[in-house]
Amino acid sequence: MSSITLHKSEIVNRKSEITITGSKSESNRLLLLQALYPEFKLENVSNSDDSNLMTNALSSQSEAVNIHHAGTAMRFLTAYFSIQEGRETMLTGSKRMKERPIKILVEALQELGAEISYEENEGFPPIKIKGKKLTKNKVSLKANVSSQYISALLLIASKLENGLELTLEGEITSIPYINMSLSLLDEIGVESSFIDHVIAVKPNTTPLKPKTLTVESDWSSASYYFSIVALSEVGTVITLSSYKEHSLQGDSALVDIYKHFGVSTSFSENKLTLKKEKSSLEPLNLDLKNAPDIAQTIAVTCFALGMPCDLTGLHTLKIKETDRLVALKTEIEKLGGEVEITDKSLHLKPNELFSGGMSSPPSEGLGEAISTYNDHRMAMAFAPLALKTSIVIEDAMVVSKSYPTFWNDLESIGFEITE
Repeated sequence: MSSITLHKSEIVNRKSEITITGSKSESNRLLLLQALYPEFKLENVSNSDDSNLMTNALSSQSEAVNIHHAGTAMRFLTAYFSIQEGRETMLTGSKRMKERPIKILVEALQELGAEISYEENEGFPPIKIKGKKLTKNKVSLKANVSSQYISALLLIASKLENGLELTLEGEITSIPYINMSLSLLDEIGVESSFIDHVIAVKPNTTPLKPKTLTVESDWSSASYYFSIVALSEVGTVITLSSYKEHSLQGDSALVDIYKHFGVSTSFSENKLTLKKEKSSLEPLNLDLKNAPDIAQTIAVTCFALGMPCDLTGLHTLKIKETDRLVALKTEIEKLGGEVEITDKSLHLKPNELFSGGMSSPPSEGLGEAISTYNDHRMAMAFAPLALKTSIVIEDAMVVSKSYPTFWNDLESIGFEITE
């Protein structure tokens, strides 16, 4: 499947139910911890490309490990292979991965005693890692960098001879993802603390108590159904499983954010039910520094409803699978929208194309195909526009990075899709 057409659709079954695979963020953290502590088992692990790549890399005995587009895996495995004593690993990825910075994490690991060198360009993959015992335990890191750098250090910290004391400098961003890592450490029995700007993880050298951990379903994947309900008629209901009301995932902020779009939520027996209510469609101002992965979904929802929005806290989007801010601006403007961006914000001007709630252009669509830039979230964030107009999505199977069954699940609720 290269490109697909989503024909102008409506939700056929107004009480649909979807089962979403485990969180990629939780899965990749727990997969690494399971490699360090084989005493526990995992259930509901994500079936995403990223998690499959993580699983394969952790079980590989090869000297060369290629993680393709999987950014989380690149960061986490850089730390993991650094403490595999006596093992030498060449960690590489796709062309885009070789453009994504790794220097901040590499320097932090080197401060702890790791032996890592660059094979091509300074500060970027591929990297050569010679695993060894790390005895130093204090390091500082700028607090406004990708939380994946911070989590990578935290996940291996209990296996360092003297544990880890990590000082975060400046304003801390993506705190939910840091707290997720610490909560998962606590769940398996590793002691840690987070006081002011200092995170401490105690060393652990003894087997942990065996247990089975169930991965919560992915809130980032749920975001597309929040958008679908927001663009649907009043009374539309979609139920998603399996979700916790008190989630570790930062993207669970969707519950509060989408009230603005008239989407109410309720929880029952680990199921999340979304229902469309009436909404006022007032301008939206959001700081998404703790949940940047849902920025694309929110921007497209606002565009489809003719709403202006100001989204800030988006500085990490420039180093994702693509520069997501530039990609959003380019694709929304293809469709007639008007977007201004900085290196950390997006301003969407009100647009009459879709204004007035459910009014829509002709069913033959807007005549433009949405480019996805090797970015799964671009494909999925724009898909709900099919409730307003027909639309073409290029490189549609890029969704396999995080949500392989996405298109099938959309068809199950009434979307008409052709290749």
